[in-house]
Amino acid sequence: MPETPPDILPADGATLAQAGTLIDHHLRSLWAHPECARAIPPMMLWGPPGVGKSSLIRDLCSRHGIGFVDVRLSQREPIDLRGLPVPRGDEVHWLLSAEWPRDPDSRGIILFDELTAADRSLQVAAYELILDRRLGDLYQVPDGWYICAAGNRVTDRAVALSLSSALANRFCHLDLVPDHEAWKRWAVAHDVHPDVIAFLDFRPESFFDMGGDVERGWPSPRTWERVSTAVQLAEEVELDAVSLRLQITGLVGRGAATEFLAFRSWAADIPDVAAMMRGEARIRIPNRADQRYALCAAMVHYLWQGPADARERLIMGFFDISEQLPSDFAAMAMVDALTGPNDATTNARTDCLMRHPRFERWTQRHGEAFVAHQVAA
Repeated sequence: MPETPPDILPADGATLAQAGTLIDHHLRSLWAHPECARAIPPMMLWGPPGVGKSSLIRDLCSRHGIGFVDVRLSQREPIDLRGLPVPRGDEVHWLLSAEWPRDPDSRGIILFDELTAADRSLQVAAYELILDRRLGDLYQVPDGWYICAAGNRVTDRAVALSLSSALANRFCHLDLVPDHEAWKRWAVAHDVHPDVIAFLDFRPESFFDMGGDVERGWPSPRTWERVSTAVQLAEEVELDAVSLRLQITGLVGRGAATEFLAFRSWAADIPDVAAMMRGEARIRIPNRADQRYALCAAMVHYLWQGPADARERLIMGFFDISEQLPSDFAAMAMVDALTGPNDATTNARTDCLMRHPRFERWTQRHGEAFVAHQVAA
């Protein structure tokens, strides 16, 4: 029997991109064949805290422009799912939560988050919704809505209870693994601070690390996004260095914070990237690898965040600098520059750069590395 290619069946789990592809397939199948709503299995996403399980579902809903209902079971009571009994004369009527979608033509995802942190009574209360997509004769989930759940494993040192075999058998299960490359594409598209992007390119082992004290801050996709926000806000109000260090240490831990801040210190010594792109300063390529990562991230940032009326000059500056970079760095910068927050923006950026008169000359120098980097990404 031929071996299964490792990129099709990963030994240690699925990446966020792979999980997103599968859930997207289930969504499209559900909408094309609503009569099969009960046959398409709900998805259970397993993974450590901060890996991006909930964000994956939110981004899918945003991309499709559909509804999203986030049910945190650990913060609920069984009555929140089943409804509130209200006596009327000699009868009992049930009042259901207003959060459940009612429009039969609507589409969306219902996420039962923190499912493994919920006790058995709540898990039992969720059975009927997850398996039968209904609550007795009181409520039916519209056919256009897909059901997902997410939770931590016992080995993740988080609040996690085992699922009953009855509930576990309802799901298609995916174990998620941290995926730096996929997160980077998201980070570039969502304007994460270039220092964070560059540092994690330079030190990808710092992207996710549960080897330290997980009762304090530790590096994860979630905490690095918050570091980005902390740095951006600190720059706006000129927060003092000690306060910023305390905040970053509280988010990702002492070791990762020390390395990140040292990286920022070195990155601050690179030439003025914005001035080089505007043609106002001589192009100088740093010798240090960490500074080159910082240079590439800054190029991408200024290219799309600069004023629109200066865009052509910035594009020319982007090509001027990247043509002088080693091919691996130039290819990385180009792939990042082509990434947008949605398909429309990505297509627009691709047209803008790859149809530019300078692109052909750029590919003569860096084309081979560019193709290899695209394949790897």
